[in-house]
Amino acid sequence: MPRTIITTQVAIMGAGPAGLMLSHLLAKAGIESTVIEVRSHKDISETVRAGILEHGTVNMLVDSGVSDRVLRDGDRHDGIELRFNGESHRVDFKDLVGESVWLYPQTDVFLDLAARRKADGGDVRYSVTDTTVHDLEGKPKVWFTDADGAEFEIQADFLVGADGSRSHCRFQIPESSRKWYFHEYPFAWFGILAEAPRSADELIYANSANGFALISQRTETVQRMYFQCDPKENVAEWDDDRIWAEFRSRVNGNGFELKEGPVIDKMVLPFRSFVHTPMRHGNLFLAGDAAHTVPPTGAKGLNLAIHDVKMLFEGLDTHYNSGSDHLLDSFSDRALARVWKAQQFSYWMTTMLHTPADADDFSRARQLGELKSVVSSRHGMAYLAEAYTGWPGQA
Repeated sequence: MPRTIITTQVAIMGAGPAGLMLSHLLAKAGIESTVIEVRSHKDISETVRAGILEHGTVNMLVDSGVSDRVLRDGDRHDGIELRFNGESHRVDFKDLVGESVWLYPQTDVFLDLAARRKADGGDVRYSVTDTTVHDLEGKPKVWFTDADGAEFEIQADFLVGADGSRSHCRFQIPESSRKWYFHEYPFAWFGILAEAPRSADELIYANSANGFALISQRTETVQRMYFQCDPKENVAEWDDDRIWAEFRSRVNGNGFELKEGPVIDKMVLPFRSFVHTPMRHGNLFLAGDAAHTVPPTGAKGLNLAIHDVKMLFEGLDTHYNSGSDHLLDSFSDRALARVWKAQQFSYWMTTMLHTPADADDFSRARQLGELKSVVSSRHGMAYLAEAYTGWPGQA
């Protein structure tokens, strides 16, 4: 049987937060889109991922009409703690730059966006298979098979690859037309979910001679925490007693003690940085993890994706409603300017807070000197606060 033709203005591969947010913004501007996703709605909604949202991301969710649930159910954080030598130093975002961040899981961002697209009648198709893309330098086409086995062809003016770190779209760009930047770190995060009360009101980033630890929150009774580990670490070899002993060796001291409880989930998260340039090829645009990934230390991943979408929407809106392609033509350069700032910030936070396994005495003393330089300077703390909460403007 011939493929059923779907004609739309923008085809979007990927129904994570980036793809759904773009579809939502386009719909508000009267621009048609079709979104396809290889995962099921259930699979995405059950993928546990942390989430620190910059104020700009929160504003976009609320002001564009997606949902104000982030303001009701999320936790506003006005700062973080840097902890080293057993002492805590608070970086006060509100005092330094007048902004905050929100602790709000990425899963909830997806649920809010998916619910809004469904309520608005958006064309979002989950659990598709056999996806291929064609004619990227002309009028893009996307072939796919839906969850019921029916075959379709999307014909669009533009294609957006928002299909994550294993992007199909990214690999369709000829090698001669792309450059990849890649950096792999010699450590990973051992992450846990634990049934325990909160140990602190805000995130604690702890540097110690035994390695890094991050104390985060999830709910009043379930907490998410991480400690630095070898990328090849086997979670099966870690029982609760060993896990908590490791956290205590990195965080406790000078009167501070973690609140502990049963570990209900554990995983190892590798660290890598990646940038694909340019973020456009013909009429294909890349957004989010399809174009770049950062280590989670700086809390930039989801926020970068949403910022990509904001700029891409502005370009598409101007193309359709004003007839100008200036913003589309400059999209890649403008997006990459912020991407590289985020890469630098994430790399800086990661190398400042993590202790390499082969660190010598000089490296350790220098690292502590760097931390002391930051917390003893209002300008140093302001740099961290501005980057963590989100840079103003387009870049």
